Amino acid sequence: MTFFAIILSVWTLEHVYVVARLWNLPPAAGPLWHRALLIGGALLWVSFPLGQILARSTSRTVAAPVELVGATWVGMLFFLFAWLLGADIVTGFGWLIPGLSRPLRLAAVAIAIGLSLFAVTQGLRAPTVQEHRVAIQGLPPALAGLRIVQLSDLHLGPVLRKRWIEERITQVEQLRPDLIVVTGDLVDQDSSLSELLVPSLRTLHAPLGVWGVTGNHEFYAGLDGSLRVFADAGIRLLRDTSVEVAPGLVLAGVDDLTARRQFGQSDHPVDRTLAHRPPGSTVFLCHSPWQVERAAQLGVGLMLSGHTHDGQIWPFTYLVRMVYPYVAGRYAIDGMSLIVSRGTGFWGPPMRLFRRGEIVAITVSPT
Repeated sequence: MTFFAIILSVWTLEHVYVVARLWNLPPAAGPLWHRALLIGGALLWVSFPLGQILARSTSRTVAAPVELVGATWVGMLFFLFAWLLGADIVTGFGWLIPGLSRPLRLAAVAIAIGLSLFAVTQGLRAPTVQEHRVAIQGLPPALAGLRIVQLSDLHLGPVLRKRWIEERITQVEQLRPDLIVVTGDLVDQDSSLSELLVPSLRTLHAPLGVWGVTGNHEFYAGLDGSLRVFADAGIRLLRDTSVEVAPGLVLAGVDDLTARRQFGQSDHPVDRTLAHRPPGSTVFLCHSPWQVERAAQLGVGLMLSGHTHDGQIWPFTYLVRMVYPYVAGRYAIDGMSLIVSRGTGFWGPPMRLFRRGEIVAITVSPT
């Protein structure tokens, strides 16, 4: 309840500030403009929470448009708030340079709208395919050239629906994977919304199987329902366990470390899971890119993570990096390769600003 109260307060204050800074922005601002601002502001204020409520209580036909408007407004409100605040800081909120206040605020609104449109376009575009070649110590020569395709942070349900996931599955098939891994956040805020996409997800296949680990959203959406989505989709979960998927190649995975911390669990899953794995070269799945150095110390050859979205909307990357230093891309840590996906889908606003979604394709070879 405390978290909800904080979020609602910030949400409300952002609306109040934006409406206040738009109040006398047009040169001929009058009662009609003010009435439109108040009504529009109130409707947009309620759009996001109403969308979340409708998603759980009514049909998709009714809920989907409200959810889409609300989620898009979350991102657009951020751009308006940030750029209007920047304009106010430059002009001292109109007190230091009064003649520049209105032109700068007009420019701020134009920039915010432009960035919103660009971010929505990037968010809804097909994710790019990011290719990596990784040498893994001790990998059997027979497995040279093996292809691993990583999907991460799909966040299926609220906005990303059947057509979108089927297009992503077609992308995956074209990469001819030997092994497919889903590194968490397959579902979003409600696992029941993802259940509708199970028939499409079941078409994912690879010779060595489709494997996954939980992300933090599997816990938020209801763990039992989320696990059922994975199971019904034919994605085999690695919950603090490991398996030999091919002679000499071990796949290990743990439940999400971020969710564990939030729920007060401190049971050292990385140490426990990797200590009891079968012999062989190890690919380690961990939704949050934490305990990276420890995984390298325990002999992991390749670690695959997600969660960060690379900030999703610039400049959030810099904030995310404060909590997750390995924010996106490929890193070398004590002989281990770490790849952190920017995410295949998106969370919240259907936007990505300079941080396009990706599908990761990895070709492995022995050192």
